[in-house]
Amino acid sequence: MPLTGPRAVTFAAPPWTYFIGSAVFHYLGPAFAVLLFARLAPLGVAALRIWSAALVLALWRRPWRTLARLDAEGRRTILAWGAVLAAMNVCFYLAIARVPLGTVAAIEFLPVIVLAALGARTARNLVALVAAVGGAYVLTGVRLAGEPLGLVFAFANAALFAAYIVLAHRTARRLRGVSGIDGLAAAMLVAGVFVAPVGVWQAAPAVIDPVTLAAGIGVGICSSVIPYVCDQLAMARMARSTYALLVALLPATATVIGIVVLRQLPSFSELTGIGLVVLSVALHRELRTPPAEENATPPQEGKTACDM
Repeated sequence: MPLTGPRAVTFAAPPWTYFIGSAVFHYLGPAFAVLLFARLAPLGVAALRIWSAALVLALWRRPWRTLARLDAEGRRTILAWGAVLAAMNVCFYLAIARVPLGTVAAIEFLPVIVLAALGARTARNLVALVAAVGGAYVLTGVRLAGEPLGLVFAFANAALFAAYIVLAHRTARRLRGVSGIDGLAAAMLVAGVFVAPVGVWQAAPAVIDPVTLAAGIGVGICSSVIPYVCDQLAMARMARSTYALLVALLPATATVIGIVVLRQLPSFSELTGIGLVVLSVALHRELRTPPAEENATPPQEGKTACDM
């Protein structure tokens, strides 16, 4: 029986539309978080982001039921994903507290290039990859400015972001019996536990400050719930190499968010970088999945795209 209503719309929408949603909120939340640093320490903001996202996803998806029905391998995947989410968010906020957001965005993109290169097996896709790299470089300038410790956190965040893509894609496409969004909810619950030892005291001032608490919850929804759910809906129907290449849109998105939120007008070189990034996305073509691989794809893939 054909799907109707919101689920039909969710399933019919192209996967790149979900990536666009993820890209917009990927830096919209952090832009607000930078403004929140005046009220709360970076680790406190990171902890509030994870806990608020975990709460929303827990109320929506009941992740404890997902953890209960997973096998040992599935639980290891979720535990690893949760640990990566916690460490990635901590490193990201410690980085943007010390280094310009554009620089962190550029560094974050570097390991993802490797993931995109692994799937760029045609001349057209290699040209697209070169354009994406050039666009990211021109757009951000890759200015290694700021505190050295901030750069350490930025590079650590970049490595963890690549691990996030691998684990999130594995959950969306290969974890049997669990939809990608349910896996995300379980991983976020695990991340909330991992971040507690370093975030409790830093986030404590928000308990007696309703404005800070509300802002922290808003950052969590904008930074973790919306983009990560969009990621799962995109990854369920998109090759990892394609997703990795589309991440080149993130520096462009950061520029737009900077204009709207932080009133940072782009220079001519930044506009050129945006053009190169758009060109790379237009050039890239998804490689056809071999029949054997298609047959090996578990049936919950469709459920992931529809299960809203």
